[in-house]
Formats: sequence, C-alpha cells, structure tokens
Amino acid sequence: MPSFTTKRRCAWVNDSALYQAYHDHEWGVPIYQDQLLFEFLILEGAQAGLSWLTVLKKREHYRKVFDHFDARKIALYDAEKINQLLHDPGIIRNRLKIHAAISNAQAVLKLQAEGLSFSAFLWSFVDGTPIHHHWLEHEPVPVTSAISDQLATALKKRGFKFVGSTICYAFMQAVGMVNDHTVTCHCYSKTPLL
Repeated sequence: MPSFTTKRRCAWVNDSALYQAYHDHEWGVPIYQDQLLFEFLILEGAQAGLSWLTVLKKREHYRKVFDHFDARKIALYDAEKINQLLHDPGIIRNRLKIHAAISNAQAVLKLQAEGLSFSAFLWSFVDGTPIHHHWLEHEPVPVTSAISDQLATALKKRGFKFVGSTICYAFMQAVGMVNDHTVTCHCYSKTPLL
C-alpha cells in the first residue's frame, strides 16, 4: 500500500493549488530585482482589504495591463489609461490603488535618479540580509514590526502610496526580507540563510 505524505505548510495556506505553489516557491524567497520588487509593492497595495489569493488569481493580467510593472511606463499613465484600467475586470478596479501605482512608479524613478536602486533602498532596512524568525506553529506571526513601521514612514516621505506598516510587513515577508515560515513548515529549512 503506498504511503502518502502531505507537506506541512504555514497555517495561512489553504487548499488552493495556486496558493500552495506561491507559498512553496515564492513567499519568503529573497528578491533583489527592482522591477520585481516594484511589482510586489503594487500588488501588496492592491491586496489591501482583500485576500492575497484574489490578487494571485489576477497577477498575470496585472502584468499584462501594467506593462509588466515597468515603472518608466507606469509613471506616464494618463487619464485615458487610468480609465481603461478602471473598466478592466481582470484587475482590482479601485481608483486610489491605480493612482497609487502611478505615484509609486514616479517615486521609484525619483529614487533611481538620485542614484539609488529600489532594491538597495528597501534592503537597507534589514542591512541587506533577511531576518529569520523561528515561529512555532501555534504562535501568531505579527502583521507589523518596528522595521515595517520605519519602512512605511520612509516610503511615504518619498511619495509612495498604499504603504502602511501592515502592507510593508506583508511585502517584506513576500520578498524575503523577513523569513516568517513557521518552524513546522516544509519551507522553513530550505529558506536561504544568507
């Protein structure tokens, strides 16, 4: 009789194959590319008030209609493009979130014009190295931290929108600035210890 083993995952992961694949292969893996970091920041902002699974289901369409998160293109979106996005059922049609994506693209470009990569700016908040936590399965993983508070404040000062501390902490988890896989999760031991 064959034996089946079920992978143990963080408690927030449901039975969706899309969610499981995201958790197993992306969540918590350090990202250093400006464009991908920008994508995650926009998607985390879009997720505010909704489930991450909702965003994951729409991510490929977001990539298509948001020019693969090219900040140079998004920074130039005009009223016609905004109107197209507001009528596109493939994304979250929230005027403030769409305008935030444009503001955030402009803020990224301003950072880069000052000689800073978006990646270097973000990773400076954790001294360039992921923070590794050791949460037990029954412990509640926090939704903010002192560092996410600092990051949110710094981003807002630079003109970024939809970057409150909770969004920043979720972003930090997603892009591997923080390893919050619980110790019982099969991904905990394979997360790179840099």
